[in-house]
Amino acid sequence: MVRVRSICTVVAVLLGLAVAPAQAAPVLLSQGKAATASSTENGGTPASAAVDGDGGTRWSSAWSDPQWLRVDLGATSSVTRVELDWESAHATAFEIQLSADGDVWQPIRSVTGATGGRQAYDVTGTGRHVRVHTTQRANGYGVSLWEFRVFGEQGSNPQPGTGVRVTGSQGNWQLVVDGRPWTVKGLTWGPPAADAARHMPELKSMGVNTLRTWGTDASTRPLLDAAAANGLRVMNGFWLQPGGGPGSGGCVNYVTDAQYKADALASIRQWVTAYRDHPGVLMWNVGNESVLGLQNCYSGAELENQRVAYARFVNEAARAIHAIDPAHPVTNTDAWTGAWAYLKAHAPDLDLYSVNSYGNVCQVRQDWIDGGHTKPYIVTEAGPAGEWEVPNDANGVPAEPTDVQKRDGYTQAWNCITGHRGVSFGGTLFHYGTEYDFGAVWFNLTPAGKKRLSFYAVQRAFGGVTPSNSPPVISAMTVPASVPAGAPLTIDVAAADPDGDPIAWSAALNSKYVDNSGGLAAAPAQVAGNRLTITAPDRLGVWKVYVMAEDGRGNIGIETRSVRVVAPRPSGVDVARGKPVTASSYQQTGDGAPFPPANAVDGDGTSRWATDWADPQWIRVDLGAVTTFQHVQLVWEGAFGRAYEIQVSDDGNNWRSVYGTTSGNGGVDAIDVTATGRYVRLHATQRGTGWGYSLYEFGVYRR
Repeated sequence: MVRVRSICTVVAVLLGLAVAPAQAAPVLLSQGKAATASSTENGGTPASAAVDGDGGTRWSSAWSDPQWLRVDLGATSSVTRVELDWESAHATAFEIQLSADGDVWQPIRSVTGATGGRQAYDVTGTGRHVRVHTTQRANGYGVSLWEFRVFGEQGSNPQPGTGVRVTGSQGNWQLVVDGRPWTVKGLTWGPPAADAARHMPELKSMGVNTLRTWGTDASTRPLLDAAAANGLRVMNGFWLQPGGGPGSGGCVNYVTDAQYKADALASIRQWVTAYRDHPGVLMWNVGNESVLGLQNCYSGAELENQRVAYARFVNEAARAIHAIDPAHPVTNTDAWTGAWAYLKAHAPDLDLYSVNSYGNVCQVRQDWIDGGHTKPYIVTEAGPAGEWEVPNDANGVPAEPTDVQKRDGYTQAWNCITGHRGVSFGGTLFHYGTEYDFGAVWFNLTPAGKKRLSFYAVQRAFGGVTPSNSPPVISAMTVPASVPAGAPLTIDVAAADPDGDPIAWSAALNSKYVDNSGGLAAAPAQVAGNRLTITAPDRLGVWKVYVMAEDGRGNIGIETRSVRVVAPRPSGVDVARGKPVTASSYQQTGDGAPFPPANAVDGDGTSRWATDWADPQWIRVDLGAVTTFQHVQLVWEGAFGRAYEIQVSDDGNNWRSVYGTTSGNGGVDAIDVTATGRYVRLHATQRGTGWGYSLYEFGVYRR
């Protein structure tokens, strides 16, 4: 059917009348775009909430004047209308402003005597950035917007000179951000993204300009907003299996698993589209340590096939990202410079390479030269030597570097990273976070929010502000090679504070090398001068002992050593040692198996008996004659008994209980009990774990 309007237009043309061209309807330009603000009241009211299209979320500011909220439209655009939906905390005086570059602002509407609610203004102007700048609040709170909507016609091209580019030629490259050279002075990011605004001033004072993440999703926006508001950028990661290098990550088949690759690409496309125009984006980083990590899943020719297929998939992802976002580079991270050969052959669409390197970071430059590579790189993790790179100590576990060695390690790493001029674009050192566990103490610059020597070393390397105070320096820490379970453990330390601040001492324990736990458990300490005394753990094995020296100014020194916890030696004679022993079952397969019952009476604290994973279980020893004893020692491995009895018998058939518990907690059970019998049996009825029962030693002592 022909529309009347069209007929009129035809008639007008035939009559030679002038016809005004049809005007395009204004388009909502601001929704989902990058927004930043002068301040936020809390993590639940970010700037992004005012442009998310959700009338139930809001931005709110600090309780002071002036305040502002701005949105980056992504390209120079014609702006024709602005709408503001105020929460009750509205502004009575404000301006709507435009800017081409985000620095110089031009007002296009001034408002006084505003009453809040929904306010709409027809305006005329051209710019990439739009800002509401408030100068007077209506009440004692801040200012708060449910929605800030900007309408108009979007330009087709980004502002000239904007975006991130890899420029130059072989051996003389440069990373350029909005037309200016950019050396990546970065840290890996650990805190929740919602807390980013709180941490940015400290990062900025350190001289940090870049943060690296391992994953990008809906929770990323507050990090990007806070980074952009403080002049920082984010290297946005996309996690791919098997991420994390040796010993971690799940397996995937890059040759045959089309669904996994399709899902991963869909997620990458989704979040690149969501954030491509955000001023906080530096680049996209697809994958982390997967070329190396594939050795956890495959070997031989199949490992080679998988690595090639993975590199080809990375290239597919790079092409997909470039199609959506030509304004930001794409890279890929591995933990092995040998991975670059796969990228060189099969991922030509990457703009640059990346690598995680710790103790070997000063070798990266030579590896790049020897590999004949033709693209620049970034070191995406670096710091002191890791567990896998240091020699073992006297207890057979990795000897963790001291605080001073870690400080010097960061400085050396940065010098090597920046020494490869024209090829290395800088690095994101590991790690900035509030974690406080085994890994965080080894690497973190700010465990539990406390600053270490390494923090200030990075601050100096990045050219940050000169610190007014520095942490205590621990120059010595001595612990015994071994200590009986539950006995006093003495720690001798020596430390000084460069600023003369008094030192407060504390201690902690970690069972990483006992049960792979990452957590630190506070150990109450008695402090006498330079000596701390704590109680040794009840479980056997090699433990890490930590001492912390704090100055009351937010600084901390941390040192750690290992100590082997051994079973206490009871008084008397172990009448069970080497005697005939039987059990209800024993584990015959698995790592380290078999674990026969004889291991529990051999006097060797490192061998053990272990049962099937079922209740009940028992182990009995034949003392050879009716014997009176006064003490039983049970030295449990991690698989302990929650409920059990000690029983005796004269004939091996009729048993009588001499001790029982339903609240066993593992470790070493020292049981004072006087009993007589030829046979002594541990009869366990409830396991303390999902495994079976396991004993290093079953000792029966006559005193």
